[in-house]
Amino acid sequence: MGDAIDLTGDGGVIKTIVRRAKPDAIAPTENLPLVDVHYEGRLVETGEVFDTTHEDNTIFTFELGKGNVIKGWDIALRTMKVGEVAKLTLKPEYAYGSTGSLPDIPPDATLVFEIELVACRPRKGSSLSSASDERARLEELKKQREIAAAMKEEEKKRREEAKAAAAARIQAKLESKKGQGKGKGKAK
Repeated sequence: MGDAIDLTGDGGVIKTIVRRAKPDAIAPTENLPLVDVHYEGRLVETGEVFDTTHEDNTIFTFELGKGNVIKGWDIALRTMKVGEVAKLTLKPEYAYGSTGSLPDIPPDATLVFEIELVACRPRKGSSLSSASDERARLEELKKQREIAAAMKEEEKKRREEAKAAAAARIQAKLESKKGQGKGKGKAK
């Protein structure tokens, strides 16, 4: 894990990088303000999960800077790149405040979110340059998926080869033991 970074200077939004993005990964910008994220939210006090996209493998999409999400998310996601996973610790004033906003969240709760920035996209009807950025982003995501699938397939092949080699060794041992047992005690 990375070092904890105080994004607000008052300890209100602390970010710790869990998985770094590739160096050439894109980040949210004015031209790419729509973000897709996977996340899990926990209460610091109890560790209880109160919200997650992992159970049903959904993506949560919103536009940065529009007040559609809690303040800490708007701040932290601007510092992330596609593919990055970060742990965010949010004090109440950067989360749901003193009233709480969800039934499962007590007032003045400090929250921890693990967020993965899955994609950044332009607004609908955006300029051609943003659309070309989006195409490039989609191509990069496609390449990343293909590489991951190839790596998974290669690992599967290695495991199968290792199993076959182990089975061959066991069979060879059994065969050699059979051969050693024959003929003993029969010669007189």
